[in-house]
Amino acid sequence: MPDLPFDTTDQRLAAAAWTRVAEPGDRAAGVLRARLGAGAALEWLCHVRRAGSSSVLPPGGVLVDDAVAADDWRKAVGRWVPRLDDLDIRRELSMLDALGGRLLLPGDEEWPTVFGDLAERAPAALWVRGNGRLDLPRPAVAIVGMRASTRYGETLAAQMAIELAERGVVVVSGGAYGIDAAAHRGALSADGLTWAVLAGGVDRLYPAGNTRLLETIMDEGVVLAEPAPGSSPGRHRFLERNRLIAALGRVCVVVEAGWRSGALNTARHAEDLLRPVAAVPGPVTSMASAGCHRLLRDHGAVCVTDAADVLELLAPSGEDLAPDRPVQPGLLDGLDPLGSRVLDALPARSAASLASLARAAGLSEREVRAGVGRLELSGHAQRSGSGWRRTPRLT
Repeated sequence: MPDLPFDTTDQRLAAAAWTRVAEPGDRAAGVLRARLGAGAALEWLCHVRRAGSSSVLPPGGVLVDDAVAADDWRKAVGRWVPRLDDLDIRRELSMLDALGGRLLLPGDEEWPTVFGDLAERAPAALWVRGNGRLDLPRPAVAIVGMRASTRYGETLAAQMAIELAERGVVVVSGGAYGIDAAAHRGALSADGLTWAVLAGGVDRLYPAGNTRLLETIMDEGVVLAEPAPGSSPGRHRFLERNRLIAALGRVCVVVEAGWRSGALNTARHAEDLLRPVAAVPGPVTSMASAGCHRLLRDHGAVCVTDAADVLELLAPSGEDLAPDRPVQPGLLDGLDPLGSRVLDALPARSAASLASLARAAGLSEREVRAGVGRLELSGHAQRSGSGWRRTPRLT
């Protein structure tokens, strides 16, 4: 009788099974799969269960360079073996099929190649729902923050997501209340693309209060998860889920975060992956911004206040993604040094003679006469009786 009720030589079934056997981010499981392949790794685990504790260590090739210490292997096996009981991953795959979803494996066309940066902590497989694709030739930005956000933070997150989406950037977040939801909604309102990474199974849209939002995301984007369908979103899974958000985004932006916010965990993952980390400053009296200020002060995060700042971090050298910033025109813009000095001397309300202007500007009357002539042509100065003054629109 086979150890498991499905074909473990089928790599898709085996990889999917590992999302049930091992917790997200389990490095020992990643090492084992990388050295043996998902199917052979599962077969070895079944062998360990049959043999008992006498054969815990994996084949010698897996232990090259002491990738995982012997004691850690024993602990890992102790975590995995109990989950082989009643394991039939075909149930989860049938559930996914009923939801119109799909399973992605490393090497699939749609698999996000950025997960290669996670090395042995990359997912064994991804469970995906939605009409979008994860292999779009578009840059993505992660926007994260606290659930108990303020109106200030939600407004900034939404506006930033709107402007990024309008520039063709995919907005990635975790589908939670607060900043996550504001970022997703902002991207959707601009008819842009957004992806939500869940901590539990894709059959359990969590939190329940954001079900409609997550369903809307799936219309054009995707909802994805590492744990198999039926998995609950436990706290440790949220923390490991954050590494996927960090990996998917070429930049990680923290909009609001408390001193111990989970958003700081995402920022740490992004930092480990050598992604630029940005933080939005807030009122110094607001505990909702304490984590952002901590990132700026202690971790070298870049201060950003709008989408243009983020686009500057996102764009590689020579690529112009950032829109031109609106700049209030200055009074002296476009003037040469002579015109600037004469305009500075011109009164705003009363008129001044050429002699008076010459004294005020420290110029000769001949220079002042030439200067006011140019200023009249440019609309900066006008005659008033026998003298000159600034045009009323400049006062």
